[in-house]
Amino acid sequence: MVASQRKFREIVFQTLYSRDLNEEADAKVLSSFLDQFVVTRKVLHQAYAKVEKIFSDLEAIDALISKFSKDYDFKRISRVERNILRLGVYELKMEGEIPPKVAIAEAIRLSRKFGTPEGGAFVNAVLDAIFQSEEAPCLSKPVLNPTSP
Repeated sequence: MVASQRKFREIVFQTLYSRDLNEEADAKVLSSFLDQFVVTRKVLHQAYAKVEKIFSDLEAIDALISKFSKDYDFKRISRVERNILRLGVYELKMEGEIPPKVAIAEAIRLSRKFGTPEGGAFVNAVLDAIFQSEEAPCLSKPVLNPTSP
């Protein structure tokens, strides 16, 4: 069964959240997600690969979140919102496959589904500020030289 983009994003978020709680639980999480989401192993492995990419840039992602969550210390942001923001920042600034408005809207939707309605407003404010900022370019993509052969 092919997962919709929404379902895939929920799997990625829940994997991020689980890994944030306990890095050692990855194999168990994948197994339980296979039963819970009724998706193929391929979909789960794609989600896990995306989580790995997010974690490889975690320091830069968290620094952006910290900088643009002006009223909250990073450690005070709930785990749900923090991991939704991580996914949102990755989709906005690193992946480049999803239109920015869609990435922000999906982050808000995840926040309302898994967190609180107030969390949705917070996620929206932080991601919109990051999106509007010119100082937050794509973090992990190499700059291509147009004059290179």
